[in-house]
Amino acid sequence: QVQLVESGGGLVQAGGSLRLSCAASGRTFSIYVMGWFRQAPGKEREFVAAIRRSGNTYYAESVKGRFVISRDNAKDTVYLQMNSLKPEDTAVYSCAADRAVSTDPTADYKYDYWGQGTQVTVSS
Repeated sequence: QVQLVESGGGLVQAGGSLRLSCAASGRTFSIYVMGWFRQAPGKEREFVAAIRRSGNTYYAESVKGRFVISRDNAKDTVYLQMNSLKPEDTAVYSCAADRAVSTDPTADYKYDYWGQGTQVTVSS
């Protein structure tokens, strides 16, 4: 089993920045891909960013150039640095872990473990 705990959400003005953290515990050696997803009220959950154990990264078009995903393997922690935030970035952000080596990192159904989520609110 793997446990994921997110932190770092909050309220920020448009144009501001936030950094989300996702700390993994348990059988972390089994994780190959870590991802961030978000869900706004009344909308479906959508892919934000992902990073493989190899370091390869993936981003949704809507956040490319503004968000950066990174990982600290020594701390079993993944980060999402969010810059130039927009009101449309407002959502609950959740991190997820996938044990599969070959997978589509943008597909939420591929992930095996999920955190509880952290609220990000961007005011205009």
